[in-house]
Amino acid sequence: MGIIVQQGQKTDVTKNNKNVKKFTIGLGWDTRSEFDIDAAAFILNSNGKTDSDNEFVFYNNDNWGNGAVIHRRESGAADKEEIKIEIDKIPEKVSKIAFTGTIYDFESRRQSFGQIKNIYIRVLNGETGEEILRYNIEDNFSLETAIVFGELYRYNWEWKFNPIGSGYNGGLNSLCKDFGVE
Repeated sequence: MGIIVQQGQKTDVTKNNKNVKKFTIGLGWDTRSEFDIDAAAFILNSNGKTDSDNEFVFYNNDNWGNGAVIHRRESGAADKEEIKIEIDKIPEKVSKIAFTGTIYDFESRRQSFGQIKNIYIRVLNGETGEEILRYNIEDNFSLETAIVFGELYRYNWEWKFNPIGSGYNGGLNSLCKDFGVE
């Protein structure tokens, strides 16, 4: 088991794992009823925005940057959804990658993250599967229909992880608007 981090506790990812070039971001949660939760990654510049709509990786656009960021729904995997990162393929213009989750069709289903428990994000060595760090989101969401789990960000030529655990109302549309996706 890796390091357990708390909200706001920024942690080095590459500095202590110099030989690791591939990472897996695992996202998970528990629900009592049928939820359709979609994970996504937003590839962001120094202004916290995407440079184009293609820098939004999700189930319908599952590969960015020739394999630099790949979205996977792995059946039988320990995590509900995974995002694979190959850091050597990420161009210098990218400052951070935000990892999010949204509830599909939340309005008609009357669902929110307040009904979901044990929400987490973890960073794993993409080659060995060893957990490097984990953030258990302990916020008691109520009406939020989207969350930012956390982000990998570039700092002094290293990559760090920032556990965020922030909720949004408005689902995917609100996240896209904030991150600059049309």
